[in-house]
Amino acid sequence: MRLAFALTLASFLLPFSLHAQTLERIKEAGEIRLGYRTDAAPLSFENDAGQPQGYTPIVCYAVVEHLAKQLEMEKIDIQFIRVSTEDRFEKVANDQIDLLCGAASITLERLKTVDFSLPTYVDGATVMLQNDAPNSLAELTGQKIGVRGGTTTEAGLRNTLADEGISAEVVTFDSHTDAMAAMEAKEISGYFADQSILMNLYLQSADRSQYKIFDQILTLEKHGLALRRGDSDFRLAVDTALSEMYRNGAMEQAFRKALPGVEPGGALAALFLLAPINP
Repeated sequence: MRLAFALTLASFLLPFSLHAQTLERIKEAGEIRLGYRTDAAPLSFENDAGQPQGYTPIVCYAVVEHLAKQLEMEKIDIQFIRVSTEDRFEKVANDQIDLLCGAASITLERLKTVDFSLPTYVDGATVMLQNDAPNSLAELTGQKIGVRGGTTTEAGLRNTLADEGISAEVVTFDSHTDAMAAMEAKEISGYFADQSILMNLYLQSADRSQYKIFDQILTLEKHGLALRRGDSDFRLAVDTALSEMYRNGAMEQAFRKALPGVEPGGALAALFLLAPINP
């Protein structure tokens, strides 16, 4: 009976003991595994050379430099691993990546699967409209509105429409590229996404005069770096790095490098000012 109890206890403790080894594994291997989105510009995407780009990878490069100092290492090699909206949190939970450096909103539902660092970004969903579309959401009744499927943005859109009593048809897309193709073909009246993503799509458009972006933020979402649950030492190390980066201005510098010429909105400016934790 004692042996059976010991084995049962070990089965519960084993995942936590494994999780607690992240910093030790990084130090032994000299490497950290960072997941990144390829399709969430300007926050996380891939350039033509197949290299990760965007605000969050820039932040993560700096976080890794801070981790190297904490671990008293000359440097930590980075292995970047592509993730999708469907598998990103699973790869964190299954120990395939150490830190998710994409565009990930912090939600209670996601906290059942992964932990998150201090907030790294504040974004909000809004809608890009055809230039001849109505200027208010209320007038979109009977219209088709696109959104990336399987995201918190889709849930936010459906909640907003329900709250406002708007009977619009929601059309889901697998990628922002597909949605913009539908916008160009005027198959949908608008596309609902994070403001940062819509601004990037607008700036990348061949004919910006076709579109306008709604001037109100309809949802407010805090982003963070996802990591495995139960690894408090690793999370503290990441949060320590982010706190220092907020204090020394590196977070705002990362924003200005990723979005040159764009001024942070009020919520993000407040985050840059308020996020640091006292040592």
